[in-house]
Amino acid sequence: MRTSASTFAEGVDFSLYVITGISVFFLIGITVVMVYFVFRYSKKRNPVPTNIEGSNTLEVLWTVIPVLLVMVMFYFGWMGYKPLLKAPDDAIVIDAYGQMWKFSFEYPDGRLTDSLVVPFGKPVKINLHSRDVLHSFFIPAFRMKEDMVPGKNNFLWFEATQEGRFDILCAEYCGQLHSYMLSSVTVLSEADYLHWLANVPNISDEHPGLSLLKQNACLTCHSQDGSKIIGPSFKGIFGRTEIVETDGLEREILIDEEYIARSIKQPNADIVQGYMKGLMVSYETVLSDDQIAEITDYLKKLK
Repeated sequence: MRTSASTFAEGVDFSLYVITGISVFFLIGITVVMVYFVFRYSKKRNPVPTNIEGSNTLEVLWTVIPVLLVMVMFYFGWMGYKPLLKAPDDAIVIDAYGQMWKFSFEYPDGRLTDSLVVPFGKPVKINLHSRDVLHSFFIPAFRMKEDMVPGKNNFLWFEATQEGRFDILCAEYCGQLHSYMLSSVTVLSEADYLHWLANVPNISDEHPGLSLLKQNACLTCHSQDGSKIIGPSFKGIFGRTEIVETDGLEREILIDEEYIARSIKQPNADIVQGYMKGLMVSYETVLSDDQIAEITDYLKKLK
């Protein structure tokens, strides 16, 4: 049995059952009639073709009945969708950010986490933001899905009806590591939630450059331990020489402040040998020069 963990889940499921039931009914009905006609009006039974006159009654029936059924499906769909349009005024507001290929969540006090934690039985509003391309924020157990569109601020809200941990997925293909874009929502009792909120590590406790790398999902593609992922590892990267391809020509460069800034703003300008072009988007409008300097300072220390 599928988990239903929000106040909207049962309504969504019921709408699905209604639409599926109507579809299965017509699938079986039309198939049975079609098979009957194949045998009833076969050439063997009717060697001489007969002319069948039209029926106004039949024309009306197969026009009116489908219209009514479509309106029934629309009704249940609309009644399930309408409550999603406005979150309660007392809802807890959390910002969710999607970027290749990671979700992150910012709480009202500025704390940033990689997974979502919410209280049981309390309305929660999630403001949805994309930092690069189109993503889709999907919580299957809550029957909730909404797109994260660059330049557009969408939202969804829910009220959890079960405690536990539930998956969060990206339901919109967003690039090579789309299937790795996973997170979770953990539903706690109100007391446990308040305790978690008071003790969750604050991003101010770590190097601001590392916080920026986490916020912008840089560590999804660049490791800190020397292992190769999508892009070069950050371990010991500053001050190293690399062979890169620039405008189709190979050249040796020194990884310094200028190179790091250029790679963040124009990631396809110099491609390190052995890596693919076009997998990273420009962060020129996302990160300021001061933030890039913070990242560079952190990379200098990552030996």
